[in-house]
Amino acid sequence: MDDNGLSDPYIKFKLGSEKYKSKVENKTLNPHWMEQFDLHLYDDQSNILELSVWDKDVGAKDDIMGRAAIDLNELKKEVTHNIEQELEDGAGIICLLLTISGTSGGEAVSDLSNHKVDPNLRRDLIERYSLRGSLKDIKDVGWLQVKVIRAQNLTAADLGGKSDPFCVLELVNTRLQTQTIYKTLNPDWGKVFTFNVKDIHSVLEITVYDEDKHGSPEFLGKIAIPLLNIKNGERKFYSLKDKKLRSRVKGALLLEMEFIFNHIKGAIRTVNPRETKYMEVDQKFKISVLQRNVNRVTKLVGNIIDTGKFINSCFQWESKPRSLTAFIAYLVIVWNFELYMVPMAILLIFFWKYLINSIIAPFTKNVEEDVSIV
Repeated sequence: MDDNGLSDPYIKFKLGSEKYKSKVENKTLNPHWMEQFDLHLYDDQSNILELSVWDKDVGAKDDIMGRAAIDLNELKKEVTHNIEQELEDGAGIICLLLTISGTSGGEAVSDLSNHKVDPNLRRDLIERYSLRGSLKDIKDVGWLQVKVIRAQNLTAADLGGKSDPFCVLELVNTRLQTQTIYKTLNPDWGKVFTFNVKDIHSVLEITVYDEDKHGSPEFLGKIAIPLLNIKNGERKFYSLKDKKLRSRVKGALLLEMEFIFNHIKGAIRTVNPRETKYMEVDQKFKISVLQRNVNRVTKLVGNIIDTGKFINSCFQWESKPRSLTAFIAYLVIVWNFELYMVPMAILLIFFWKYLINSIIAPFTKNVEEDVSIV
């Protein structure tokens, strides 16, 4: 601890022979690291995750603030655990999200080859999320099942023209992962994942990476699917996109999903604040974004000024026909105006936009839209 009563803490992780270190949070006793680390778990190594918190000292040896150990054997696989781990000797508490995922064994319950459709399960889920259960466990909004079947035509990340791809599925703070399929551009994962849904407006994000044993995984592509856009039981290819989801990249994912939820709980959750995403990436300052926003404001101000000049010209009778028309329109509106006309006018605008979109949408279909499997 520093002389001012604060510290510059960082945390070290150790699992087997792998070691990682977080960034340093300066001058605080309540650090928020908001970092993500991927460690490999092997059958022939220790399953104890060792944590140690240190105080960074410039020009001197760092001081240890506390230690803790987590036995991974006690944690259920394919589930994201929200853990509050106490440090030894009451030195504090470490809060972390921990998931053991990416299992490749044939005995895994998430294997599609072993997955059998249970009609009783579906019936129980429909009953669980029916209107009769709207007042039970209000935070349990729905159930999502994702079948990650395979991918095709992925980007080659290795020198041999192949990749070692795996998928990461994220739903807010729940993060699950497939196994790695080595040396292929057309991996067949065959995995089934389930999520407890807390907000029907959440977005399922699936990212494909290339595993690198000597460094960080390499990004291959990503998709984002709003839960309300899911069509139950539809097996479909989804085209991969870049990190910002703006342009298409090479490759596609074959998925099949099912989303069951309670409409009343979903509506109640809608009017409440969204669940905080712990790993939300902070947006960096960009000159291009600032310039674009400045141009938008400038254009808006210009339109307001032009509108003001037009109204003023009507009062100045610069154009007699235009001023006379404006005067007559003013009299008609004032004479016939009723308060109910305001929402009616807004509804007409909504209807007009809907009609336009319905007519032109089939002719303006984006070429990057995901194509259903034939």
